[in-house]
Amino acid sequence: MQNVTLNNGVEMPILGFGVFQIPADETEQVVTEALATGYRLLDTAASHGNEEAVGRAIKNSGIPREELFVTTKLYVQDAPGEENTKRAFEASLAKLGLDYLDLYLMHQPYGDVYGQWRAMEELNRQGRAKAIGVSNFYPDRLLDLIINNEVTPAVNQIETHPFFQRADYQALMREKGVQHQAWGGFAEGKNDLFTNPVLSEIAQRHGKSVGQVVLRWAVQRGVAQIPKSVRPERMAENLDVFDFALTDAEMASVAGLDTGASLFFDHHDPEIVKWLSARRLDS
Repeated sequence: MQNVTLNNGVEMPILGFGVFQIPADETEQVVTEALATGYRLLDTAASHGNEEAVGRAIKNSGIPREELFVTTKLYVQDAPGEENTKRAFEASLAKLGLDYLDLYLMHQPYGDVYGQWRAMEELNRQGRAKAIGVSNFYPDRLLDLIINNEVTPAVNQIETHPFFQRADYQALMREKGVQHQAWGGFAEGKNDLFTNPVLSEIAQRHGKSVGQVVLRWAVQRGVAQIPKSVRPERMAENLDVFDFALTDAEMASVAGLDTGASLFFDHHDPEIVKWLSARRLDS
């Protein structure tokens, strides 16, 4: 496994396992299989509804805590954001059955962002969240947070895949010391990603799958990934991307697939802002 070093010195695997959209009643078994396959970074969120199942899999794995890197995410909190963030953190930690988190992310750039971030900074100073970061922050929101607060986010987890590559934004994040981490790395198969002629030709050339080519392309860009699969053979395949490299010409070919637009939703869209801001978790 290849690691990246975050801006506070914390080491994070560049490739991990995500559990978004895995039903809670299936998550424990799936995460157990992922850990057995070799994954050590697990990425969940309060809004995923499966933190408890992830926690059970961790507990039953027998893997020493220090060998794991666990991420979860804070959803939008009602005011007072600072107090509610601390409560939300404790709830997530209890569900996971852990004493600390390796990475705690603010899931959406809405609500009392500054109150939420102040609470996260305190959790970071206490060592209960070894690193803190954000998710779904566009450049304007990220810069605003950096300029007006003490701690620079260690990670920004954003939609990133061959059709929405975020190259200019990655350059900005690198300048500011923020690690780029992708969600939706396979674009959920949209735009016929797995049969794309450019990606398929590269895959055939290397004797790899299209999925492996996409992950290798991201690794070579320094973009951390959290691919999800419920199939053990695919889990293993997704980890097997460190024994080949794309050429400069192949990287340029993949770069040519960029459309510059989201395939899911735009966080600047007023309707999306209203929907995400109004959504609340049951607990």
